[in-house]
Amino acid sequence: MKVIMTGGGTGGHIYPAIAIADEIKDKHPDAEIMFVGTERGLEKTLVPQNGYPIRFITVTGINRKKLLKNFKVLMDFKKGLKEAKEILKEFKPDIVIGTGGYVCGPVVKMAGNLGIRAFIHEQNASPGLANKILEKYAEKIFIGFEEARANFKRQDKIIYTGNPVRKNFFNADKKACREKLGVGENDFVVISFGGSQGAAKINEVMVEVVSALSGIDKFSVFFVTGSRHYDNILEGLKEKNITQGGNIRILPYLDEMDQYLAACDLVISRAGALTVSEIIVCGKPSILIPSPNVTGNHQFSNAKALSDKGGAMMIEEKNLDTESLIRTILKMKNDNNALTKMAMASKAAMQSSAVEIIYNNLGINQ
Repeated sequence: MKVIMTGGGTGGHIYPAIAIADEIKDKHPDAEIMFVGTERGLEKTLVPQNGYPIRFITVTGINRKKLLKNFKVLMDFKKGLKEAKEILKEFKPDIVIGTGGYVCGPVVKMAGNLGIRAFIHEQNASPGLANKILEKYAEKIFIGFEEARANFKRQDKIIYTGNPVRKNFFNADKKACREKLGVGENDFVVISFGGSQGAAKINEVMVEVVSALSGIDKFSVFFVTGSRHYDNILEGLKEKNITQGGNIRILPYLDEMDQYLAACDLVISRAGALTVSEIIVCGKPSILIPSPNVTGNHQFSNAKALSDKGGAMMIEEKNLDTESLIRTILKMKNDNNALTKMAMASKAAMQSSAVEIIYNNLGINQ
């Protein structure tokens, strides 16, 4: 059996594809699985790191600010279609699975044109334009949030699966992870992050938060700045006489997100679909600050979906300030009943068998 996975740009599109690929490989050790992405996306490094081959095509996203530049986008799409056709005819996949990002467009469309069974997975509560267009070429549409259902025309194709999350998030043990990270068993642990590149507004507020919480007993904070902000933030904190170590730890990025989420009591983060799903799998209370700079404002929809269920508190970036965030953190630390209730609501929102549901609906489990 041969499978093409396509999805790219960000980890939010790539890691679900890897999780699905891993499930297929686990069930069919002899399966040949190949990824198709772009050379500019994170898939260029993440896919090979996870043991899968990858081919690249030419495609760029729509420029919503400078419409004249979309002429090149159209030319790239046509070139990408041709390249996708060559890959599909050469590899001869039995199925194609798209997990988001503009690279899916040419691959899934061409698969449909060639009569190859194609599937798409939409991670966000508010679907992107690409998947709305691609639904006509897909045999089935898998959705990560039930709220996404209403945005598609072909209701007969939709299957609610939840978002595929890598197995290590399900298996991480809180006590063991705390020991590995050097965190006290009885500490109240907060982790803050804004994505691989960081989030300027969250960082700005968190600098003041860690300044206020520095030195407090039984309180640990992991502040993940994003690689491009790391040096400047360290310098700024140094001027406030706050250095690495003690109960405040400043990190540029995380390679082992599963361990940090397992170890923490409260998450402060953006609301990307995969981030929210990983938080849910770990059953963690969270303060979600959706990015206002994403197409379709889908992070707002993701955060609202979980906050409406009681598993998170949503703060829009325009309302984010140091004083209220510190007050909220301290309130959660001192109200164990409220924290436990939020954790239970977060865990209850989990669709733990997402990869199994997807696998069972591919029609390859014979």
